Amino acid sequence: MKHLLPAILFVLCFGSSSAATPGYHYTYSENCKKAYQHYLSLHIADARTCLLNEIKSDSYNLLAVYISDYEDCILLLLNCSKSDFKQRAEHLDEHLELLDKGDPASPWYRFCKAGVYLHWAIINMRFGEQYSTAGYFRKSFTLLKENLKLYPQFEYNNTFLGLEEAVVGSLPGNYRWLASIFGMTGSVKNGTGKLNAFIGTHTANDPFYAETVLYAIYTRFYLLLEQKEVWDFLSSKNFSTYNNLLNTYVKANLALDYRKSDEAIQTLRAASGDPSFGLYPVFDYQMGCALYNQCDTSSVHSFTSYLKKNKSDLYIKDCWQRMALIWYLSGDPGRAVNCRSQISKNGTARIDADKQAQKFTESATWPDKILLKARLLIEAGYYSKALTTLTNANTATLSNPADKAEYYFRMGRISEETDDFIKAVEYYQYTIRIGKERHEQFAARAALQLGKMYERSNKPVQAIQHYKECLQMPAHDFQNSIDQQAKAGLNRLGGR
Repeated sequence: MKHLLPAILFVLCFGSSSAATPGYHYTYSENCKKAYQHYLSLHIADARTCLLNEIKSDSYNLLAVYISDYEDCILLLLNCSKSDFKQRAEHLDEHLELLDKGDPASPWYRFCKAGVYLHWAIINMRFGEQYSTAGYFRKSFTLLKENLKLYPQFEYNNTFLGLEEAVVGSLPGNYRWLASIFGMTGSVKNGTGKLNAFIGTHTANDPFYAETVLYAIYTRFYLLLEQKEVWDFLSSKNFSTYNNLLNTYVKANLALDYRKSDEAIQTLRAASGDPSFGLYPVFDYQMGCALYNQCDTSSVHSFTSYLKKNKSDLYIKDCWQRMALIWYLSGDPGRAVNCRSQISKNGTARIDADKQAQKFTESATWPDKILLKARLLIEAGYYSKALTTLTNANTATLSNPADKAEYYFRMGRISEETDDFIKAVEYYQYTIRIGKERHEQFAARAALQLGKMYERSNKPVQAIQHYKECLQMPAHDFQNSIDQQAKAGLNRLGGR
């Protein structure tokens, strides 16, 4: 069965119920629990089976309807198929219509509807539908606020509300209008605090515990300065990737962003035997990125596999750019030029990585090989190798201001990661002086890193100054992600 919703509708409309009490209700039954756990492990077929068993035995259980919405959310977020998005878009209204049959006097009534709106806000954001994203997010936020007012002791409010408050508190300038128009306010610290409070008083046997842990992981990693603490948790026995592909995705994703390519590769290879692993092309992309950071041409095989299996328009240009650069770095100009020629012909430029790839192919220039290799080695976490590589660079020959800015930024990153605070500050300041009027990312990212360093050193005044400096930079590559981190820093420190 391709979609679960037709079966739910059939049973609700025509099936007889064996529920012990009449009327719709919200019960986290054993079938619902298993279905939820299967969805949160990316074992979709097993989840469908459990939900079908539930609605056949108890067609009045609306938690089964709500949990079925995870299928749309997970598959559309991870696989990003535009055709699937068009086919599944109608499920939003159908799920909400079913959930409207519930008792408005129950705290689960607004909670479940808020969860569906949140799912589809995230989905629409993934597909570039800004206005739908804003509308659904507002509806979810409003329902949760109402629920909190009506049922302040209903702890499940904290799961979604904590995430949403943290997100609102970190919105960069080009998205702040959404919050101001809809009257939404948030705080990164308060939102994450709600998530942690829920986790601290619940267990994996409770509804929606697993995703609350994931929300906390991401907010702590990206919106708070707790990368090390999060990574330590992901590396502990308390976070298992065994038989859990969603946890595998999360750990590989954060390993890549935390400059731990070796761990990303190990995590992905350990999960590759799962029968459902091949259903998610994103794993090929993650593997390709990890190998690419190691300057390994075998990354091309992973990127090619992603392009063959992937049905979305995301990371297409990025894949072609990475393949072009790895062939260029390895001394194969023919393949490099061929891959570069594919960037403008394929994919879209909706996300930062693809925008940067499109800009690369339009520039008609190739990066300095030493700087490129150093960047990849830093991203892999090989700081000593990166430093050795950069010592071969002659700054006097770097006539391009962008190359000079990148050189000093990379030296700053190495110094920061090897705990040389003084040198890191010096290199980042050089970067800003050279690149602050330019449209590359280096000056903005240098200001961001300075803000983070001063915040970690408990120097909030200097941190706020550099976060604001970051946000005041002219338009540049990767602006959305950089600005959000700077905004989150200001929110943490009360610098607005």
